[in-house]
Amino acid sequence: MSSNFAQPVRDFLTWLRVEGGLSSATLDAYGRDLQDLIEDLADQGVTCPNDVGPRDLAAHVQSLHRQRGLQPSSIARHLSTIRMFFKWMESERRIERTPAGPLVPPTQWKRLPGVLSPRKMRQLIDAASPESGGRLWRRDLALVEIMYGCGLRASEVCALSVDDWKRELRVLLVTGKGDKQRLVPLGDPAIEAIEGYVTDLRDHLTRFGDGRDELKLLLSNTGRPLERVAVWQIIRRLACRAELGEIHPHMLRHSFATHMLAGGADLRVVQELLGHANIATTQIYTHVDRSQLRDVVNSCLPRSA
Repeated sequence: MSSNFAQPVRDFLTWLRVEGGLSSATLDAYGRDLQDLIEDLADQGVTCPNDVGPRDLAAHVQSLHRQRGLQPSSIARHLSTIRMFFKWMESERRIERTPAGPLVPPTQWKRLPGVLSPRKMRQLIDAASPESGGRLWRRDLALVEIMYGCGLRASEVCALSVDDWKRELRVLLVTGKGDKQRLVPLGDPAIEAIEGYVTDLRDHLTRFGDGRDELKLLLSNTGRPLERVAVWQIIRRLACRAELGEIHPHMLRHSFATHMLAGGADLRVVQELLGHANIATTQIYTHVDRSQLRDVVNSCLPRSA
């Protein structure tokens, strides 16, 4: 990274961490975006923040699409990082004026999230069984019941500690993006799965660990906390066992939200359960299938006698 950019980037990321409370993963993403920008600018012969112009940034954005083949959603994230960085530079009076003003985000089509039907969700849960799941089946069952029953992200379920399970209150204390915490109620299936795992398996798994991570709720077969890649592997293995095809962990979160809304839950309630800061993020789950549309039309449209 150019020495003229290095200190401003470090200061910007520190500002985001302190003032914005962003997670380390988000900060890493911002850092990578700025690294790509600065390397591209250097190739164009631009090595000083004050020398960056709108055309330099436009050329960088074009390269993201033409040379790297990034999708509009990824390019939009890059643009957001660039806009924030130069706006911050302007507010700190490190540059006279941001060159990112004329940049226009690429058009994005909103894609509906992949959702499992209630029947397929049942098949996935049933795949975590003593007949086919080996000695870790109780852990796998607890994982699936928590992710689907509470709508958690893979990173959130990995971060759960034993103390986050409030047994008497029947809730989980979940730490989401930006270290924001929320309480999510547990249904009977999830509670039974957690109790079965803690009672019959978890203490056994802690014997293989080194003692440093024993407070995490879900453990691997070596006693270490589950990592996101392990969650992906478990879900894919269960999906293969249930003959459901390609399924990723976030589909359980999508299914939770969709099934909650289809069952009559208020959109604001689902927003709170998912930990969304903006309700617009939750509104994507208000999609309905054609059969529901047909039922609504048949029941609500006035007909002449």
